[in-house]
Amino acid sequence: MDNNTGLKHTTFYAIGLSYKKADAEMRGKFSLDEKSKENLLFQAKNEGIEALILTSTCNRTEIYGFAQHPFQLIKLLCENSQGTVEDFQKVAHVYKNKEAINHLFRVGTGLDSQILGDFEIISQIKNSFVASKKLGLANAYIERLVNAVIQASKRVKNETEISSGATSVSFASVQYIMNNVEEIGSKNILLFGTGKIGRNTCENLVKHTKNDHIVLINRTKEKAEKIAGKFNLIVKEYADLQLEIQKADVLIVATGAQNPTIDAGVLNLKKPLLILDLSIPKNVNENVSSINGVSLVHLDYLSQVTDETIEKRKLHIPAAEAIINEIITEFMSWTKARKFAPTIHSLKEKLALIKQSELNYQRKKLDNFNEEQAEIISNRIIQKITTHFANHLKDEGTMVDESIEWIEKVFRLNN
Repeated sequence: MDNNTGLKHTTFYAIGLSYKKADAEMRGKFSLDEKSKENLLFQAKNEGIEALILTSTCNRTEIYGFAQHPFQLIKLLCENSQGTVEDFQKVAHVYKNKEAINHLFRVGTGLDSQILGDFEIISQIKNSFVASKKLGLANAYIERLVNAVIQASKRVKNETEISSGATSVSFASVQYIMNNVEEIGSKNILLFGTGKIGRNTCENLVKHTKNDHIVLINRTKEKAEKIAGKFNLIVKEYADLQLEIQKADVLIVATGAQNPTIDAGVLNLKKPLLILDLSIPKNVNENVSSINGVSLVHLDYLSQVTDETIEKRKLHIPAAEAIINEIITEFMSWTKARKFAPTIHSLKEKLALIKQSELNYQRKKLDNFNEEQAEIISNRIIQKITTHFANHLKDEGTMVDESIEWIEKVFRLNN
């Protein structure tokens, strides 16, 4: 798969870290906000990286792209986040070629999600590709690969039941609240932050708690008002945050800040408070746990919620993997064909030259030379020969690089 792109000695890699080996604190160090993503892409462009896409969610931060060595991509990640190379070496993964492709497919189809069957990341993969393409960092290979992953994601979602049932971090948080807070319908709930997890949590709160005491606060009030309008909820100013926390029975924090926004210093409580931190990096300082009556629950704990829904989803993993394998096989066939196509084209041109030389010779030698028939017969022979070579190169067991080298040497295609 090396040199797929026309650049010599480049390899396709997937580098990064996820919930599997990195805890929330470590994932927070490597998380990328929108500005960091933009800076990383510009740096990649300036450093001559041909193509890459990147993802950064609460569960993972990863780069998929071409490099001469994976450290080029690791360096980009570390220089645009709070993570160090030493941190990366402790918890990260580096996949290359077929392994990297398999990994991206599993991520995009929800098989590698912290909650099995969660398809939220596919939209980020799409958006990442669009951002890379705008900067000229998305070549034909990456474009074809992303489209294949999107196709697999759609088919897995439509043809299996791997995403059936209500299971997500936002649902798990509401489930936790309902199981641990008595008379939730009459309690005061404050939601601070209205990003994707915040929006989903808000929707689940309304649907499952039947609570009309839900207050939304966001640094940008307009965003909170837009969401509140859908559910007829209350929106307060960011300046009122401390006062609203004092009134709350449940505080849900789902901001995208890079540093904690809630700590013991802002809590002046008159009653018990349950805090759910759904943010990566963590947005609630651990010191709040020192205050009497405060219970702090983090995203990682909620993500471990396993119930009958997850167990049922696991039954559909083989069907999902069969779909993925089918689409990967198609993609690999395309990459092979793309790799040997120039060689087959050069072979055809070489045989055409041999044909022309022979026809010129026979034309002079034979008085009744039939030009038209000779042209038809020789073209058919050339077509059959090149088809034989193409079929050989397409074959599953063929060592493509060695075969291309052999064909180029025998027919002297580089001379």
